Amino acid sequence: MRFVLRFFGFAVALASLLLVSVSLAVGVLLWHLSANLPDHAELARYEPATTTRLHAADGRVIAEYARENRLYLPLGAVPGRIVAAFLSAEDRHFYEHNGIDPKGIGRALLANFAGTAGRPQGASTITQQVAKNLLLSREQTYSRKIKEILLAFRIEETFSKDRILELYLNEIYFGMGHYGIAAAALGYFDKSVQELSLAEAAYLAALPKGPNNYHPFRQPEAAMARRNWVLERMAANGYIAQHEADGAMEEAFVVSPRSVSPHETQAGYFAEEVRRELANRYGEAALYEGGLSVRTTLDPKMQAVARKSLVDGLVRFDEARGWRGTETHLTSVEGDWGARLAELPAFEDIRPWQQAVVLTVDAKGARIGLRPDRDATGSVETARRTGRIVSRGIRWTGKSRANDVLRVGDVVHVEPISKASKEYRLRQIPEISGALVALEPDTGRIRAMVGGFSFSQNEFNRVTQAWRQPGSTFKAVVYAAALDNGYTPSSLVLDAPLSIEQGAGQAPWSPGNHNGRYDGPSTLRMGLERSKNVMTVRLARDIGMPLVSDYARRLGVQDDLPPLLAMALGAGETTVLRMTTAYAMFVNGGRHIRPTLIDYIQDRHGTTIFRHDRRTCTGCAAPSWRDQGLPKLADQTEQIIDPLTAYQVTSLLEGVVERTLPRVFSGFDRPLAGKTGTTNDAKDLWFVGSTPELAVGVFLGYDRPRSLGRSAYGSGHAAPIVRAFLEQALAGRPQASFRVPAGIKLIPVDPHTGGRRAPGAGVILEAFKPGTEPPAAAPSPVADWGPADIPAQEAYAPSGPTYFR
Repeated sequence: MRFVLRFFGFAVALASLLLVSVSLAVGVLLWHLSANLPDHAELARYEPATTTRLHAADGRVIAEYARENRLYLPLGAVPGRIVAAFLSAEDRHFYEHNGIDPKGIGRALLANFAGTAGRPQGASTITQQVAKNLLLSREQTYSRKIKEILLAFRIEETFSKDRILELYLNEIYFGMGHYGIAAAALGYFDKSVQELSLAEAAYLAALPKGPNNYHPFRQPEAAMARRNWVLERMAANGYIAQHEADGAMEEAFVVSPRSVSPHETQAGYFAEEVRRELANRYGEAALYEGGLSVRTTLDPKMQAVARKSLVDGLVRFDEARGWRGTETHLTSVEGDWGARLAELPAFEDIRPWQQAVVLTVDAKGARIGLRPDRDATGSVETARRTGRIVSRGIRWTGKSRANDVLRVGDVVHVEPISKASKEYRLRQIPEISGALVALEPDTGRIRAMVGGFSFSQNEFNRVTQAWRQPGSTFKAVVYAAALDNGYTPSSLVLDAPLSIEQGAGQAPWSPGNHNGRYDGPSTLRMGLERSKNVMTVRLARDIGMPLVSDYARRLGVQDDLPPLLAMALGAGETTVLRMTTAYAMFVNGGRHIRPTLIDYIQDRHGTTIFRHDRRTCTGCAAPSWRDQGLPKLADQTEQIIDPLTAYQVTSLLEGVVERTLPRVFSGFDRPLAGKTGTTNDAKDLWFVGSTPELAVGVFLGYDRPRSLGRSAYGSGHAAPIVRAFLEQALAGRPQASFRVPAGIKLIPVDPHTGGRRAPGAGVILEAFKPGTEPPAAAPSPVADWGPADIPAQEAYAPSGPTYFR
């Protein structure tokens, strides 16, 4: 008996010692793990990486930039049924426990030790998942699990249940690149969380357990089964009625992935320019993680019109020079030609053009196979579409027989002749490139920007990055400087041959007019309308090239234009955006504008951190209405040139369009002030102009400058693009007129002599500043001028007057 008592005493003592040792060991382990736990208070400052979104002016999303595609959504904005779906799928006792589920942990331990669970189970609550995802690594070890449990206790002590659930719903990964419930709803169903059906909400709740296991395209049966299991749990937990669950389980499993791409609005160049500006202004981290909301100035409808107008002009020029041959060739069209065609590089932003392969060809046409699309998983679709290139679709090549142009296996681009027809027109990617930009003269807001034929083909933006010679479009700057410094639109300048010495050892420079014709003393209006090179050089020589360079800087055309007379003819380099902005400032009364792609930017909290409109509004923030005066916007915009001068230049440029481009703009029923430009050897073709509502600039040229041909002129190729764009871009808008500033006097004059005339045929209303109007009977040095009076060539002599006023 004594031995039994001693044995039990010894056993109790040993058990107590073991218990104390184990407790001590557990305590030491817990102390060690607790000492190295991350600070859970960081969750109070938690700001997850969220998506930066670019919005068009009408609000639609045109581009997104993110390292983790996430849109943060407060719990209060999440419908109750969606919350119920996640609680049923992940943690039905979430609002009852203190951070862990002891029963679940016990079941997981038994399953893991028994080896019946497959991969190790963790039985993590939502709180534990928040701790793991936000504060710990993803390694599957018991030490990490213990840390997770300890952190779960601390998180529960510090934060409310709703805050923990909000963190979970916004942090969790849903697969296919989507983080958080808001991005997942858009990414899988192209819906906001408020628009999700019960079945769709259940599927999203099924994903956190293993997104790849329930992939909608690779594992559709498993995905549907898991969705239905969530619906059953929701009914069992009392969140929905059984008949609702049964009805949702009967729904077909359909996922409609959302696609956001600038190509959908044909705004690749525009979006990339905004992206670069954001990166330069705020840095890469803010761009890809900061969740900026950027309201751009883009008008999607105008952008589509701009791209079509420019592309049509490029194609028209390119096709007039004939067919260059096919881009590539498939060695065989036997078997599945579609799969081989789908592997070739293709441009994503040239719709309605499509890539196709020639399957058969004869004299009358060619049967073609169209490039198949890819489904949401990236797999080539099995359906194969065919069509036919008809004889009228190859007429532009100059060949009458299709088999003289194409052969079997040729890979070409085609465009449908009509939407309903399977007949196609042969196309080729143009060699020539160009640019078009349209902005508002009063605000500088860029409404459309096309930097080339295809952003997918070449990301080089010719609106902002291509520095080219503007040719005669620069003459408006010279005339603005002259009108601001003593000249009037009726001042007479000699149009006659001129020779300028360039220094020892260099041949004289003899600028000439493009048509070789000289008209003698001519008004400034005639000089600009007829684009007289010699008159422009005489003007620049008289007022001084340093002054012209200063005006080029003021108007933003070029920051440091060399003060050389050749620069007066557009020999310097500038961009389409700079030149168009300068013309916009003529139209807006000479006020400085900053061209912008962005209206305003808000951070993730909705605070506006940038606004293009810098005007201040006195009285706009009044707390109440007490019959006070209307608020006033204080416009502190810098005046670049005299508003009277700006209107005079606009009036001269109106004359350019009216009297020298009548064939191009015949029937165009809006005021338009603009100028063409064609550089030496026709390497660059321009038209820059503005209506009261919109300033537009177009440039055409090869990326490696070379002549566009002896018959190439800005009037024949660039100006028609502007007309096509403006007619559609301004369709339906009320017609406006150029604003005539106070002080301008409109006097009827003879445009050739500058003298006053009674109103009648051939007489125009010329704009004069106060005190500069011509006398009632102005002398006319042009009256007896004839070809015999034109000197053979006048040498530059600083003391000899070469102009008349």
